[in-house]
Amino acid sequence: MTAIAEQPQTTYSVLVGMEVHAQLLTNTKMFCRCSTDYQGDPPNTHTCPVCLGLPGALPVMNRAAIEATIRTGIALNCEISETAVFARKNYNYPDLPKGYQISQYELPQCRNGWLDIELTDGSTKRIRIHRAHLEEDTGKNTHSGNYTLVDLNRAGMPLLEIVTEADIESPEEAYAFLTKLRAILRYLGVNSGDMEKGALRCEPNISVWTAEQKARSEYGTKVEVKNLNSLRAVRGAIAYEAERQAEVLGDGGVIQQVNMGWDEVNQRTVLQRSKESSEDYRYFPEPDLPPVVVSPEWVEKLAATLPELPDSKRQRYENSWGLRPIDAETLSGEQLVADYFEAAVVTYGTDDGKPQRMANWISGELFRLIYADGEGQDLRQISELKIGPEQLAGLVALVDEKVINANTAKKVLEKMYISGEDAQKIVEREGLAMVSDTGVIDEAVAAIFAANPDELGRYRGGEVRLFGFFMGQVMRATKGKADPGAAKERLQELLDNA
Repeated sequence: MTAIAEQPQTTYSVLVGMEVHAQLLTNTKMFCRCSTDYQGDPPNTHTCPVCLGLPGALPVMNRAAIEATIRTGIALNCEISETAVFARKNYNYPDLPKGYQISQYELPQCRNGWLDIELTDGSTKRIRIHRAHLEEDTGKNTHSGNYTLVDLNRAGMPLLEIVTEADIESPEEAYAFLTKLRAILRYLGVNSGDMEKGALRCEPNISVWTAEQKARSEYGTKVEVKNLNSLRAVRGAIAYEAERQAEVLGDGGVIQQVNMGWDEVNQRTVLQRSKESSEDYRYFPEPDLPPVVVSPEWVEKLAATLPELPDSKRQRYENSWGLRPIDAETLSGEQLVADYFEAAVVTYGTDDGKPQRMANWISGELFRLIYADGEGQDLRQISELKIGPEQLAGLVALVDEKVINANTAKKVLEKMYISGEDAQKIVEREGLAMVSDTGVIDEAVAAIFAANPDELGRYRGGEVRLFGFFMGQVMRATKGKADPGAAKERLQELLDNA
């Protein structure tokens, strides 16, 4: 357990339960036919009598959203309820035109699941999933000066809420959980994972307790931080709020159960309002919707549609292709990256350690170019690169065949990244093929010896560390095109010939 604050006699540790809201990738909203593709459109143009809550309008359930929820529940090792019931959750805010939200409550679609995360020490930890249920999203408020603008394009979007047990014990564990959950949602194709666009939002419930309270299972009062839209914000909010609560308790104060917001500029939580209880929402079954009845056959059919998920893919990379754990983790974390890697390996080959060599090029040189490319900090753009996986395989094959050396290959890759040309064409056009002709190497070495008689004398006098100096001169003289193995061998012979 991670200690987050220490007073003279009391040490407090943080405990977090997570609520994650994921907009589902369906064509239409949860209970009407309005399009969900509203990004960039004028406010309030994706609305209808149903999502506006006008009198007489009746909701109709979106089957695709229900199936996406069940598929997610299966991936998160949940029990899939045979019967799920929608309820009305009553509260009044400008972004909720009906005055209530339709949400599953007592009988959710999925419950009692789990997700294993990897900790920094190499061990794993199981985070229990309390429930995963389906509901509709609210609209969006924009506050400006003395007025608030309401955009209802988002109102009625299908929203999957995933609620964990209070099993997370540090900001790092929260980060690991959300990273893995987001990867699974992307693999399933049910959510884009775009936190900055609001497609995935997180609300951690944070409390602190002492070792004595833990022994008695005596939880502290939790504070919920609302609508965090980045992994960085989640880590920062948990760390700050835990410290704040520890200081309050250490000074003899009492933690109030409230909702907090996150001030990104000042990196601190700020009070929003007191937190409602379930009684305040006055839940009751939605009278206009029937229960969702899920047969075992339906679950089995949906389970068959699941792709290979990150954990299984990572294990296959390690066990079948011999990848190092860190590379297997990196390349399996994003589906588009995994697809690119696998396509490159299919072309390049799976024998003699080739998958690991390909992994080195992708996670090293190719990622470096992606991250350096303007605002490019999202590895999913790998699918949009001008250089395809087959072209990368061709480049690495040229290194294996000693047509070019690794340093030249890195420069060729940079040109390929910009132009999309094949490596072979660039090598031929620019005369970059590796020099292994000992006559050319001998000529270069002779010129280097003539230009550096003092260093040559010192080497032959016993300063063998100068070998690196001479090797560098050879590579410089051949413009990096010398075969390093052949050049090293021939240089050694000529140095040893007094």
